Amino acid sequence: MNAVAIYPGTFDPITHGHTDIVQRAACLFDRIIIAVAASPGKTPTFTLDERMHLARLALAGTKNIDVLGFDHLLVNFARAQGASVILRGLRAVSDFEYEFQLSSMNRRLAPDIETVYLMPSEQHSFISSSLVREIAKLGGDVSGFVHPEVQAALREKMS
Repeated sequence: MNAVAIYPGTFDPITHGHTDIVQRAACLFDRIIIAVAASPGKTPTFTLDERMHLARLALAGTKNIDVLGFDHLLVNFARAQGASVILRGLRAVSDFEYEFQLSSMNRRLAPDIETVYLMPSEQHSFISSSLVREIAKLGGDVSGFVHPEVQAALREKMS
């Protein structure tokens, strides 16, 4: 089939929810590209290179993935990578309206690229990068939400 999926995000930081989706999607697609958005408007905690490095560490045991950064229109990046699918995660009903708007716009811009949604496993459905950052900033334990290397990087950044 040779289906390539793009999984875009800021991944600031990459969480167990993200890695859960990628690991399950790796069984569905021939190749998954973790597309780390530059997102300069969001003032991320980690640089683009740091986020890419942490994503590679967190997904080291997963086959058929690549981690690439991008700083332009997602559908153009997807086309350049030969992807026919944009993979998105849905944690809760509250995510749906925003995700619906995004997929509708992407479909308008690139009708040849389909959006597919996966939900993280129950034990990861409440995890968000922003909550993990907040907990880490306040000195809390984030070990249950992120890879040990990501936890160490957060601890170093927040100190």
